[in-house]
Amino acid sequence: MLLDNLLTSVIYLIACLALFALGHIVFRLCRRGYNFHHELVEEDNAALALVVSGYYLGLIFSIGGVIVGPSAGLMEDLADLLVYGLLGMTLLNVSAWINDRFILSKFKIRKEIIDDQNCGTGVVEFAVFVASGLNIFGAVYGIGGNIYTTLVFWAVGQGVLVVIGHYYNLITHYDIHDHIEKDNVAVGVGFAGALIAIGNLLRAASAEDFISWSSNLMAFFWMVLLGLLLLPAARVVTDRVLLPGRSLADELVNQEKPNMGAAYLEAVSYIGSSFLIIWCL
Repeated sequence: MLLDNLLTSVIYLIACLALFALGHIVFRLCRRGYNFHHELVEEDNAALALVVSGYYLGLIFSIGGVIVGPSAGLMEDLADLLVYGLLGMTLLNVSAWINDRFILSKFKIRKEIIDDQNCGTGVVEFAVFVASGLNIFGAVYGIGGNIYTTLVFWAVGQGVLVVIGHYYNLITHYDIHDHIEKDNVAVGVGFAGALIAIGNLLRAASAEDFISWSSNLMAFFWMVLLGLLLLPAARVVTDRVLLPGRSLADELVNQEKPNMGAAYLEAVSYIGSSFLIIWCL
């Protein structure tokens, strides 16, 4: 029995690695204008390394939503892995296109990543892939759903991610795009933390067995509402508790050298708060 379980696990792992390898190829094909070897090895382009790392992590989350949970049998599991793995891979790349057009829409991503090696843009792209992967994880996870429920919850979650991306820009009282374009990595790190936190909430909101549209969508939007409360609350905690006597905005944008430590605290406060909310519900 132990040997059978081990062999089954090895088969699942090989199937996942095959999907991961295919996802790698698709990522390169979608960015045929990027000379990855030159940029990563010869130019030491850390911004592009962040983008690639975020994509790989988002791809793992997308695949993980299929394999986590009860087994329906080896052959049926492999069929689901093929269908939903390919679907998740496709949705991840579509999500990146949507987010580039509607979240970081005020400048050219390729120019910032390749020409300027802007790590502020790179870390936000990292977060975009991770948040989208978490969203896809939740959309494909669970029993009772199908391709249609996956597409609906992915689309709704993607819309929420775009809306909250703009909402975050409102509560910061400074223009995120303007500062990221000026190579302010600290602003990018804070924004990245917010996006990953929302992606985590979206994962939890849709990662339930499908009961009915009304029940599942109601639970989903309650979690999203908590996300809207989370962002400003976490920012206040960072401002008042973690950085007593200092303004977070001043630390990030109103001094000659942006405070990376403050940015890390902001990002972690968002991500940590998202886990606390999920565990408490």
